[in-house]
Amino acid sequence: MFDTLGDKLQATLGDLRGRGRLDEESISKAMREIRLALLEADVNFAVVKEFVALVRERAQGVEVTKSLTPGQEVVKIVHEELTAVMGSGDSKLAFAGRPPTVILLAGLQGSGKTTAAAKLALLLRKEGKSPALVAADLQRPAAITQLEQLGRQIQIPVLSSERTDPVAAAKLGLEQARSQGRDVVIVDSAGRHQLDEALMDELDRIRGEIKPTNVLLVLDAMTGQEAVSVAQAFQERIAFDGILLTKLDGDARGGAALSVKAVTGKPIKLASVGEKLDQLEYFHPDRMASRILGMGDVLTLIEKAEAAVEADEQEEMERRLRAGEFTFDDFLTSHKMLRKMGPLQGVLSMIPGLGNQLKGVDVNEHELARVEAIVLSMTPKERRLPHLIDGSRRVRIAKGSGTTVQQVNQLLNARKQMQKMMKQLSKGKMPAFPGVAGKG
Repeated sequence: MFDTLGDKLQATLGDLRGRGRLDEESISKAMREIRLALLEADVNFAVVKEFVALVRERAQGVEVTKSLTPGQEVVKIVHEELTAVMGSGDSKLAFAGRPPTVILLAGLQGSGKTTAAAKLALLLRKEGKSPALVAADLQRPAAITQLEQLGRQIQIPVLSSERTDPVAAAKLGLEQARSQGRDVVIVDSAGRHQLDEALMDELDRIRGEIKPTNVLLVLDAMTGQEAVSVAQAFQERIAFDGILLTKLDGDARGGAALSVKAVTGKPIKLASVGEKLDQLEYFHPDRMASRILGMGDVLTLIEKAEAAVEADEQEEMERRLRAGEFTFDDFLTSHKMLRKMGPLQGVLSMIPGLGNQLKGVDVNEHELARVEAIVLSMTPKERRLPHLIDGSRRVRIAKGSGTTVQQVNQLLNARKQMQKMMKQLSKGKMPAFPGVAGKG
């Protein structure tokens, strides 16, 4: 989503990074470029004006003028102010002292609210909660059916026995969830094509009946400034605690994510980063600022890796790597972990410095699938003891995987190189990379 904005900010700040000193002219030019980049990204005008003023003031201050690396200092300032405009500190969901915790989702029709409800339920179950979904959107004909289908996919109960009165549906659903011992209840309320009194009145009555621990406003990031206007309108009538931003993976310009906290004072708590039901994340302003400025996002990368592989698998993999071993079984484990972490391009872009190098590069995930097919065509013994794979076995593996013997040979050679590198690393040596001459 932030690709264009990120490119422009990185280019502007890149010009400053190498300068030994900063004068008024270079700072003014940079501020003009930053202002233009933010406005083009559909960031609220008042937010842009205040942001640029704060950065300019700090860029002309003692912390920069007396710094040995003034350009780097300005980058640090921009990062800090970007973080602040999106909400300093992480804003978590509140949980009731006495379960169940009730979460009411509100928003316009088409914002992705029903899917967001299922994504949130799945996220909370992964955290050890026992969630239930309540269908209280009785306006949209397919809403209940959609929620029930999503519930079946993720094996989370959807409570939908009341089909005429949305307030009664929310109340009855909460009572049923409580009787089932559920500790989190997520209520999907009705949306409208536009804000109207009937919607607000209905939401107000639902909130009064179920007394939610969290009211989350679901906003479509693709709508830009319109999303901010919706948030302001809701704020005037319905007190909400935070925002769940959908479609953050889309090609919108990012204005909503950078404006909504500054305009409403309410933090973005969660963000949907893909279409799959497991692609909902807690929103971390500092990490998002790092991504925008091309600094990577190591913490999220680590969290994704930890979530993708079991603890005992982590320990076993680490032990084997330390021993300099790398079998094809290890390959399958690491490949499974990569798949769980999401699209490969997105995963690699979180590595500091690598995101910029990948610009315009097509990361071929089909190649990974082909390699996996080769490995799965091996017998368990061949995967464990690759040295057994002779000429006739290579022919059989190639046929079984729909590849060529040459491609099988390439993979076998690549594994040998990887094992060699692992052994060098385990002995504390810097591995010799192919094509890189060592210093002698």
